[in-house]
Amino acid sequence: MNHWIVKSEPESYSWSNLLKEGRAAWTGIRNFQARNNLRSMKKGDQVLFFHSVSEKQIVGLTRVAREAYPDPTAQEGDWVCVDLIPAKTLTRPVTLAAIKTDAAVKDIPMVKNSRLSVTPLTKLQFDRLMAMAES
Repeated sequence: MNHWIVKSEPESYSWSNLLKEGRAAWTGIRNFQARNNLRSMKKGDQVLFFHSVSEKQIVGLTRVAREAYPDPTAQEGDWVCVDLIPAKTLTRPVTLAAIKTDAAVKDIPMVKNSRLSVTPLTKLQFDRLMAMAES
């Protein structure tokens, strides 16, 4: 199993939207590295849901329900999306500030490349972020 973080502006699509809908196609990714990360996702992979811009915090845990397929919102190019389903709301959101000060996760790809909306995590990084959410 692999682990990931996806980012979304809560004003555009929030954790509460995903909870309400129960499933979402993660469309609109137009960055080659993020696209390649989507292609690497496998059914059942755990994905942390990060509210970017206004909140800057991890708020939920999702799972990949459907592996990469052609993004129906793409007018041209070789873009893909995956389907995500909510698994649980985190007990305590994990802020970007907390991530940046924790030695175990301060260098995760999302911090080093803040413009990238889909990034991988190691199992150790994922476990640490989950522990921060449960403390």
